[in-house]
Amino acid sequence: MPAQIRPLTPELQKNANELLHEVPERIESDLEAFKTWISQQPHLTPRTDDQFLIAFLRGCKYSLERAKSKLDQYYTLRTKYPEIFNVTDVDGGKFREIHKTGTIIYLPTPLHDNGPRIGLWRMGLSPADKYAILEVMQVAQAMQEIALIEDDYANVNGIVFIMDMKGATVGHLLQMTPALAKKMTVFSEEALPLRPKAQHFVNTISGFEPIFNMFKPMMSKKIQARLFVHGDKMDLLTKQVPLKYLPKEYGGENGSADEIVAEWEKKFDQYRDYFKDNANYKTVESLRPGKPIDFDGLFGIEGSFRKLNVD
Repeated sequence: MPAQIRPLTPELQKNANELLHEVPERIESDLEAFKTWISQQPHLTPRTDDQFLIAFLRGCKYSLERAKSKLDQYYTLRTKYPEIFNVTDVDGGKFREIHKTGTIIYLPTPLHDNGPRIGLWRMGLSPADKYAILEVMQVAQAMQEIALIEDDYANVNGIVFIMDMKGATVGHLLQMTPALAKKMTVFSEEALPLRPKAQHFVNTISGFEPIFNMFKPMMSKKIQARLFVHGDKMDLLTKQVPLKYLPKEYGGENGSADEIVAEWEKKFDQYRDYFKDNANYKTVESLRPGKPIDFDGLFGIEGSFRKLNVD
């Protein structure tokens, strides 16, 4: 049976072939090998539809061993820390309220029209005294998960992310504890198959530097090289992300925040049952073959940061 995946545009298929080592004729057998391994893991119950799994193969440039590790860690961390990484309800709590602020948006046109997806986090739009960072991160996580499933530009070309701190306060920064920073960094690098191509920080506020310096050493050298701090100099940002690719609120041409939020409201409605179903996909550590994972050593504030080892 042919693989049940969306066909890529000719430009994206060319990128997938050249950058990710995708061989279209081999996709079916690559997915089959991945599913065979999954079926042999007593502790792991993941989604196994083709469109979901190919995101992991593409995100790992078709290294099956890396894709296995990422998939395992994706569900390991979601099971262990569901309040951060496993969204099961896109209607409850403050989820829709935060989304409607337009704090986090994915812009409709990718960079240079056929490049990475552009994400924008406008921190100041969700006041720290009203919304906890974990509540905001639930929205970010849900959007990231939808991108993983349906955004071919994000899957093939990666994501360029812009953090705009205009209007943010020290209260926002104080919510970012070292333990949370570690978890976010590990999830982003070791579990998520969406490749970060660049992370830009603009309109940074007083107190940002110590938080940034806490995060940075936790990241791989490759990711560290993709971090760009522009202070309040938007012209430095627009040298790398031309103004036309920013939304209308910034003087660009890449959609308006209100329209993007309205589109994603519909998307969350469509994905409501999908997210409820997330509760069924997990790991059971007592069934994991081999040595159990030492979560306290990995993520305790005193514990030194190191990678998860998953066979």
